[in-house]
Amino acid sequence: MAWAVSSGRFFLCPSSGLSLVFSSARVRATQTFLWKRVSRLSARSMSQPGSASSTVPVSTSSQNDESQAEIADVIVQYVVLRRDLIDTWPLGSVVTQGCHASVSAIWSNKDDPHTVDYCSPEKIDSMHKVTLEVKGEPQIINLSEKLTSGGIVHKLWIEQPENIPTCLATKPYPKSMVSSYFKKLKLCK
Repeated sequence: MAWAVSSGRFFLCPSSGLSLVFSSARVRATQTFLWKRVSRLSARSMSQPGSASSTVPVSTSSQNDESQAEIADVIVQYVVLRRDLIDTWPLGSVVTQGCHASVSAIWSNKDDPHTVDYCSPEKIDSMHKVTLEVKGEPQIINLSEKLTSGGIVHKLWIEQPENIPTCLATKPYPKSMVSSYFKKLKLCK
């Protein structure tokens, strides 16, 4: 069975509850429930909805709450930069620090199931990162200590030879597991 929708084609496999939405941007395979909202993404941004959207009926064969929570709980990596460095260092240098921390956190946890999922070939082009900021060095150190005491694996990047803590990045986690640690921080702008 196929329906034409504004963002591409929708295919439904009733026996498995699997739906596929094909669009020019990417292919998504998800198990869906009752109704699924499908929106067209703008060409400029993968995260901003475009002008058209439609509602498409989908399979109701599997309404398991656990599966529904899995679909909604995206794997995310948090990167936290220091605002004082953003204001005083060249932008490229600060971005580089965040890249160092991100790669280090992923590589150090390359065998972790969430990291494997986050970096899988099916998801490599749709990673979710949240980039936040703290005021300065005391705040980044305090956040690192808070994450450590909560058992949240992360990398506090210390730039050498200056020995300056510049940023931190978590390993990939389901958002529901780590978002509470970051709810008071501002998005980096």
